[in-house]
Amino acid sequence: MKILVLNAGSSSCKYKLYEMTDQSVLCSGLVERIGDPKTGCLTHKIAPDTDKEEKIVQESVFPNHNEAIRQVINLITDPKKGVIKDLKEIAVIGHRVLHGGYYQTEPALVDEATKKTIRDAFPLGPLHNPANLTGIEVAEQLFPGVPNVAVFDTAFGMKMPREAYTYALPQDLCKELQIRRYGFHGTSHTYLVNRGAAFMKKPLKDFNCITLHLGNGSSLGCVKNGQCIDTSMGITPLEGLIMGTRCGSIDPAIVPYIIKQKGWSADEVDTLMNKKSGLLGLCGKTDLRDIHKLADQEHDENALLARRMLIRSIKKTLGAFFFLLEGKVDALIFSAGIGENDALVRAGVVEGLESLGICLDAEKNATRSGDEREISSKDSKIKILVLPTNEELQIALTSQEVLAKSKA
Repeated sequence: MKILVLNAGSSSCKYKLYEMTDQSVLCSGLVERIGDPKTGCLTHKIAPDTDKEEKIVQESVFPNHNEAIRQVINLITDPKKGVIKDLKEIAVIGHRVLHGGYYQTEPALVDEATKKTIRDAFPLGPLHNPANLTGIEVAEQLFPGVPNVAVFDTAFGMKMPREAYTYALPQDLCKELQIRRYGFHGTSHTYLVNRGAAFMKKPLKDFNCITLHLGNGSSLGCVKNGQCIDTSMGITPLEGLIMGTRCGSIDPAIVPYIIKQKGWSADEVDTLMNKKSGLLGLCGKTDLRDIHKLADQEHDENALLARRMLIRSIKKTLGAFFFLLEGKVDALIFSAGIGENDALVRAGVVEGLESLGICLDAEKNATRSGDEREISSKDSKIKILVLPTNEELQIALTSQEVLAKSKA
């Protein structure tokens, strides 16, 4: 079975084509600057991340997503370098969709009702949902007869209990405007929970863990018996941890205060909090490698502060989730760009937690690797794992499952 995964953005489209018999990636790529009247770029990789990898780069104008994906099809089916002969070999197309709104709790086979759900959630995901729907509609045109599956990034958090997802606001207003905690990075968290249970050889229904998806955007997931019971992000990805350009959780009264004192619009404050704050607002950098260099080599006070604040925000949320699980935690799972690669941040997050049964092996933590691995010491009661996330594979697996259910 071959499954194509599409992630359509407003001016880009990522894709991966999987052979599901062995979960290998036949090809992958990225189309950038869609809609740019001057030039766009398509980077296509055959057998990516293997010793047979071949890269093809095409500079061209892609006026819309239809033309961009049409060119991707040409590369996938090229008589000489294509990886399939016919589009009919593709069993299903899986789409990442940011937001499913108040009522969409599961991934779904795309039909008119599913597209209406995505459209109704435009106000909740104004930057992503319109582009995600465009990707689906283009796929329907260019892959006639191939089923499409929408995999919602919010699905992981929709299983939270009511006391976890409800905000203490008038409930009639919350229902009217679909205000609740949704959580994001859901596809990544789902993958990490499944891989974590498999790594520890535990049934998913008995697995308790805290997943730490740490990157330019970051979130923590609190998982009991294989299900999400809390998450750090809220109605938008702004709530929770300090991130690359997002401020994370702050006193909400700061928003009207800035508006009144500066005469700014709500949109201007929204831009401030999402794109000009976080690590960038604290020290002018978003890449932890740059921040470590400033902090350790140049002793830059702002960089030192930013790093301390980042670790503190992760640790505070970790502590809250530890208590929600009543200390019954099988594993802490670090992942994403920072979680997988930054030994200093990982060490800072778990420093001093030995009395809680969380003990790091410093040598294992310092060893760089792209493999799944345990970095806790032998006497640690709670495992500390580093698991590379794979959102595209999770979308493919979910799409395969949805398709099978639809045929049952």
